[in-house]
Amino acid sequence: MNTASSLADVGLPSGIGRVRRNVPLSSLCSWRIGGPADIVVEPDGTDAVRRLLEYVNQHGVPLVVIGAGSNILFDDAGLRGIVLRIGESLSGFDCDAGGVTALAGAWLPRMALAAAAAGLAGLEHLAGVPGTLGGSVAMNAGMPEAPIGGMVAWADAVDMAGNAVRFRGDECRFGYRTSRFLDGRHIVLGARLSCRGDDQAAVRARTTAVLKERRGKYPLDQPSAGSVFLRDPSRPAEYGPPGLLVEKAGLKGAREGGAVVSDRHANFIVNAGGATSADVLRLIRRIRLAVHGSTGYWLKCEIRYVAPDGSTRPADGAEGGTQT
Repeated sequence: MNTASSLADVGLPSGIGRVRRNVPLSSLCSWRIGGPADIVVEPDGTDAVRRLLEYVNQHGVPLVVIGAGSNILFDDAGLRGIVLRIGESLSGFDCDAGGVTALAGAWLPRMALAAAAAGLAGLEHLAGVPGTLGGSVAMNAGMPEAPIGGMVAWADAVDMAGNAVRFRGDECRFGYRTSRFLDGRHIVLGARLSCRGDDQAAVRARTTAVLKERRGKYPLDQPSAGSVFLRDPSRPAEYGPPGLLVEKAGLKGAREGGAVVSDRHANFIVNAGGATSADVLRLIRRIRLAVHGSTGYWLKCEIRYVAPDGSTRPADGAEGGTQT
């Protein structure tokens, strides 16, 4: 299939869920940035996901899978392909004595609060992660010292031909902000998170403390994609966290068009109004050049950039600067 032009009029198989055409990607991500996507599909179940993947595999259509869209930068030109948005219809979860079993669209803060109410410890830090289970497992989200991958007993996934597979936690290849699911060969459909029992009041208190810290520390009142740069474990410890490096480079409050380094936390780039992907990429490049000039170290991006052809890569691979 020719994907150089719009696919908005292409025929799709039945039974794949809700289909929308010419959808602004800015409406599907927390940064509120991005041009139109030809097609957005919101599956109403796992069978719908498999049917769509069978179609994509047969016809060679570019596919981008998202949840809450909280860790991505869409291009101003949009997407000539299909966005598979896993959301409310795949958001169920259950708590039991040993942990939580959830579908990929489950909202992490809601899961964390439910776990706290059930006296399950281990998910407290996820109360402050604005994302869905599937994306968080794929990115191994959470605190660097306690990422979600460490809790995954198994993950259910589907390959690009629509075949279901279950991976044990030790088969998911978890690393810092990475897993086997970032290679584009599998899509997470659900997972089992192991927890331990604890006093309900104690778990609730820790969960509340996480939410309070997040509200005081991060610019939650402006559109952003969360932390832009990785806390790379290979970076010399004396450099400090990326936000501190950006601040020491004198770039707190720096602006490129509508994209601004947050005054509250320098590892956040906020959309101060009308920001474009080009604005964000210019600002990322400016930050990386400045930090490299003062430390000799290249900051790496946690944010993933989605190109118009559907290819996805870390944003530091899209901003046009020197790469290392």
